[in-house]
Amino acid sequence: MNRRLAVYAVSLFLLAPPPAWPGDWRVTPIRIEMSRQAKSGVITVINDSKERLQLRMKAFEWTQDAEGKDSYAETGDLVFFPKMMIFEKAMEKILRAGIKVPATNTEKTYRLFLEEIPGPRKEDGVNVAIAIRFGVPVFVAPLKEEPKGEIAKVAMAKGTVEAEIRNPGNVHFVIRSVMVKGKNGKGEEIFSRELSGGYLLSGASRTYATEVPADLCPEFTAVDVEATTDRFPLAGHLDADKGMCSRE
Repeated sequence: MNRRLAVYAVSLFLLAPPPAWPGDWRVTPIRIEMSRQAKSGVITVINDSKERLQLRMKAFEWTQDAEGKDSYAETGDLVFFPKMMIFEKAMEKILRAGIKVPATNTEKTYRLFLEEIPGPRKEDGVNVAIAIRFGVPVFVAPLKEEPKGEIAKVAMAKGTVEAEIRNPGNVHFVIRSVMVKGKNGKGEEIFSRELSGGYLLSGASRTYATEVPADLCPEFTAVDVEATTDRFPLAGHLDADKGMCSRE
């Protein structure tokens, strides 16, 4: 008896460092940067498999809300060619992209999505098709770059530390990692936890949270938060007390 399983779409949203590739094709480089001097860019798409591969491309404007959540809207700002690619086994091709709108005071951000078109299903046996959908970040530089970042707030309540990272600048930055450290009254570090980061676009903010073990929290007199980014280090501090640990 034939069994057919649904096609699953896997969307990859680039953080830092670059992700592992779950499929048999990849792109290089993993982002495109444009400016007034360089209004176009290219990426190489490589089919590492022994199977035929079909990809279709779509361009989306990429924004983030006040909480750092990604939002996408299809756009005509980018021109790219080709809009569809067909690869035989072990083949690579070039995808070209350019910008049609002029630079402004704030960086423009897009994603160029490459989506795999699943091949025909076999008639017999279990059929599982994984459709990889990969969004290449495209950044268009502003007239003048003014990178800025800050840890706007560090707070702790009910044993959970929260740190808000903001981007008040006009270009994105990449949060490599966020380290939360707790210290006791002797200044000794008794707790540390590393949180993963990601892209933070201009004007956006993102809150990172981690729960502190109940047996350690009452000993905290200070919480330090350190963020490593691709542009600058960020730091925040909180004077803590055991009243911030109550789960009630």
